[in-house]
Amino acid sequence: MAENGSDSGKSGKDAKPREGEKRWGAGVIPYAEMGYWNPDYVPKETDILATFRITHQKGVDPVEASAAVAGESSTATWTVVWTDRLTNYPQYQAKCYRVDQVGDTDQYIAYIAYDLDLFEPGSVSNLTASIIGNTFGFKPLKALRLEDMRIPVAYLKTFQGPAHGIVMEREFLNKFGRPLLGATVKPKLGLSAKNYGRVVYEALKGGLDFTKDDENINSQPFMRWRDRFLYCAEGINRAVEQTGEIKGHYMNVTAATMEDMYERAQFAKELGSVVVMIDLVVGYTAMTSMAKWCRANGMLLHLHRAGHGTYTRQKAHGVSFRVIAKWVRMMGVDHVHAGTVVGKLEGDPSMIKGYYDTLRLDYVPENPEQGIYFDQPWQSMPGVMPVASGGIHAGQMHLLLDHLGEDVILQFGGGTIGHPSGIAAGAEANRVALEGIVKARNEGRDYVEEGDQILKDLAKKCPPLQVALDTWGDISFNYESTDTGDPVATPSK
Repeated sequence: MAENGSDSGKSGKDAKPREGEKRWGAGVIPYAEMGYWNPDYVPKETDILATFRITHQKGVDPVEASAAVAGESSTATWTVVWTDRLTNYPQYQAKCYRVDQVGDTDQYIAYIAYDLDLFEPGSVSNLTASIIGNTFGFKPLKALRLEDMRIPVAYLKTFQGPAHGIVMEREFLNKFGRPLLGATVKPKLGLSAKNYGRVVYEALKGGLDFTKDDENINSQPFMRWRDRFLYCAEGINRAVEQTGEIKGHYMNVTAATMEDMYERAQFAKELGSVVVMIDLVVGYTAMTSMAKWCRANGMLLHLHRAGHGTYTRQKAHGVSFRVIAKWVRMMGVDHVHAGTVVGKLEGDPSMIKGYYDTLRLDYVPENPEQGIYFDQPWQSMPGVMPVASGGIHAGQMHLLLDHLGEDVILQFGGGTIGHPSGIAAGAEANRVALEGIVKARNEGRDYVEEGDQILKDLAKKCPPLQVALDTWGDISFNYESTDTGDPVATPSK
């Protein structure tokens, strides 16, 4: 990758680290020969490991491009600097130790190891500043994507993890044996606070466990945040009184400053809320701070992944959501939106399975078909409850349970509030459909194969479900996913 008359040296997998004057002489030498390519390196248990999908520019060797990513995400710059010799530079250099071509494409998967001492304990902000800080704008690369990371136990233990986790949340809410049900208030913008509270009341009274602010409802002229919180709390309390169940509303405390966010969260707590919500766009430091606040104040923390699609959706460039899933679990949120498979939003089944496993399991084994490149132990760190939302309805209940399992929150926004018979009827349709499908599963029936008939039979005794099936039963969003797994070679022997 060296240019402008510099000594380009060897390229590719044969490149060897230079020593002595050849390494420390002034000028530009290839990254691979500066020590950032080391195919003999055996990663330590304490190393942070990362896989990058690299698409290099024409004329750039893929190994050199991979070594450059290792260099630019750790200690290197574009030229030799003598101050490296003032450090224990071999320790601090990231090391690319493996480069695999993806089929017959122009993409390569680079495996890079980072010494633990490169990172501040308990700080995803510091971790990401290195791993994705500079490299994604590097000219010799056409595209770059962070596919996966292995977080060693030694580093994992410096993070708090979810404030409560799945098991404690179920005990907190006294809800077991089924997915939880929710709905996002629609329209997301424009309602007055009182009408907003009416939606919350009707949906919770009808059978939902949660209702939710959407990502962009904060404190606008048509509805200030304090008024919304007050009317939502009134709706929750009335629904709890009528149903005898614990209910909640995700009060979005996202704001311009952390001081504003703490003020809103404190007010939600004073109103008796069991949960508050933040958006991914608040940043890693703010998310960690709110997670610590929720842990100290006994409140669930819901994270809306607002904005993630700008860098997680495309297969060649950005950051895979499975990496975001690891980061948010480390930072300590209780819920995060993680895809649906069915519905209107991006979601390849194998990729979604990988996200959900990453959020919920205590040990996630390597699984290339799901894009998981490393074994990941979570060492008893509590799991995050995945949230499925976006274009789903009661007619898909059997598919949702099959794809997503039991520990999930199913959010039907339009599929509740768009019900022709009203919001409470929409909620009732979802609750009846869910409990009927779960009952069929518990009885040992093939609830996936028989799902359509099970729902039709339930609808005979539940007019709101019949209306829901008549309205949305044929609705689906069948588009090809843009983020899918790579073909996995089958060994010949």
